[in-house]
Amino acid sequence: MLLTAQNTDPVLIAEGIIQDTDIPMLGCEHAWIASGALLAAIKSTGKIKITGEQITEALNRTRKQAISAYCGLTGVCGVAPAIGAAFSVILGAGCPKDEETAVTMHVVSRVVNAIANETGPCCCKNFVRTALGLSRQLCEDYLQVELSVGSVILCRDSQRHPHGCRETKCKYYNAQCY
Repeated sequence: MLLTAQNTDPVLIAEGIIQDTDIPMLGCEHAWIASGALLAAIKSTGKIKITGEQITEALNRTRKQAISAYCGLTGVCGVAPAIGAAFSVILGAGCPKDEETAVTMHVVSRVVNAIANETGPCCCKNFVRTALGLSRQLCEDYLQVELSVGSVILCRDSQRHPHGCRETKCKYYNAQCY
């Protein structure tokens, strides 16, 4: 099983949730998965204490900003603030804070940039994988937490995409499945 106490790869944790649940091809559920998977991976390292209350807080913050179709309407996919919410609760960021808030904003800007390079059309599953893959490095850079890298992820949902899959333009596309 991909979701275990020893798993410190957020991409594999998210992939396990995506495969084991019946979520739509596109939707804000992906943002919740991204935030939860990142916090679960960090918690599994044992280097930072993550409480259930912090996880709930990050998910609540994500719910407030992950709004369907906003990736195209405002330029901010809900997965980016989901990753930001995870960093924010860990760092204790807030309006009166300095470095904690700046780090959270830098994290979100890097995630938005990475996701922007994966559009055409938008794909929530790609965005989760991309954001969490980048989050491994962001955790090392800003939290001094090293997360593991699991196996290569190959998408099995290409035919489900309502706007048409990017196929070979997507690093997760698995032509062998189709």
